[in-house]
Amino acid sequence: MFATWRDATPRRGFLRGWLFGAGAFGAGVFWIHESFQFSNIGLGVAIPLTVAFVTFLALYPALVGYLSRRLGPVSESARLLLFYPALWVLAEWLRGWLFTGFTWLQLGYSQIDSPLGGFLPLTGIYGVSWLVAFLAALILHALSEGKRVRAAAAGVVAVVIVAGGVLRGVSWTEDAGAAFKVALVQGNIPQDQKWLRSMRQPTLDRYLELTRRHWDAALIVWPESAVPGLYHQMRPFIDAVDVEARRNKTDLLLGVPAVDPAAGEFTNSVFLVGMGSGVYHKRHLVPFGEYLPLDALLRPVTEAFGIPVSSFSPGPQEQRLLSVAGHPMALSICYEVAFGNEIIRDLPKAQFLVTVSNDAWFGTSIGPHQHFEIARVRALETGRFMLRATNTGITAIIGPGGRAVARLAQFETGVLEGEITPRSGATPYVSLGDYPFIAALFLLLAAPWLGPRLERRRRDDI
Repeated sequence: MFATWRDATPRRGFLRGWLFGAGAFGAGVFWIHESFQFSNIGLGVAIPLTVAFVTFLALYPALVGYLSRRLGPVSESARLLLFYPALWVLAEWLRGWLFTGFTWLQLGYSQIDSPLGGFLPLTGIYGVSWLVAFLAALILHALSEGKRVRAAAAGVVAVVIVAGGVLRGVSWTEDAGAAFKVALVQGNIPQDQKWLRSMRQPTLDRYLELTRRHWDAALIVWPESAVPGLYHQMRPFIDAVDVEARRNKTDLLLGVPAVDPAAGEFTNSVFLVGMGSGVYHKRHLVPFGEYLPLDALLRPVTEAFGIPVSSFSPGPQEQRLLSVAGHPMALSICYEVAFGNEIIRDLPKAQFLVTVSNDAWFGTSIGPHQHFEIARVRALETGRFMLRATNTGITAIIGPGGRAVARLAQFETGVLEGEITPRSGATPYVSLGDYPFIAALFLLLAAPWLGPRLERRRRDDI
């Protein structure tokens, strides 16, 4: 991408960036169209909606292409090494915030299994995205220069890779207690059957049968909306499970949507029953999936095309952490795990992470695998174990190093057992968050103007 921008006009930079984005997002998130089938939306509408989404996402690299060629005056080398990487990551940051954000395909996720992943606990996802972009720019710059510059560039690349490998071996957090046993239930209920009234009792029976084999675990986790009904409707069943869990001295997390009768607001929730009690309401909802942005403007459009959109309400931003055996946990539901800055707000108090999801919406596509990759990054950024319980997979126990300790295959009914150790302490990313690095990128963009201005002021003082 950077090579195509060299010597391009701002207009051509925009066009080439958009073409790159259309290809990248077209291949990377086209699986979104699969979710429409479960809302009774045919391909004739699903495909155009997905194309429109990809078209919009492609505007981000297009904007980078335009600005990187418009901003100046700087040399081509400075433009390549300073502007391209910084603008790319700032566009990722904007994409992760605008309209509540969409963080899929950020460059940093590609490095979860490479030495550069060692920088994730240090800088978070945006720092690693910048490293990928900067090294790409550096290599491109070196290819057009002499042997001395090429040797220097090779040295920088080698140092960064070695440093990342060394950082992989650093333990930023420490054990905060004895290991305890966990069990993650993967019910494997097809999405097109999940909410059928005829499947309600078979679904409950399946989850209960799988759970009863693992009452020896300290914590059992059911996935997002595992209970096919509203909390108040399913209260007799949940109360019975609560009694059984307490009898076996176990905690059970179960996903079930809830409604506040007084306010008429629906929430996507996870309830803790058994030895502990409490509830977590999802805070970051999926736009167009769980709520409709710009409702007054877009509601007539969705109704005209017969597109159903759920109307969930977000939970409070500040919620009490739920605990298991005295160990507080940070909970996230599905889409929320894609936002590192939101996961770390419960840290360092939380001693392990739990995320529940229902990726059955996306079938056999790459979507669930990308979601799993994102969850692995969150574990590495925070130096915590993460429990990931899903309906159809990928259910996994992820270690503080970001690697899966154990996992279940997709589309299999089963329970994943294992042990995790609570962790205390904070990685640099947990302590600092995203904003210092993002601010540094803005300063980097301003450097070509600030440098000469500061030099002139120094001369005037002399």
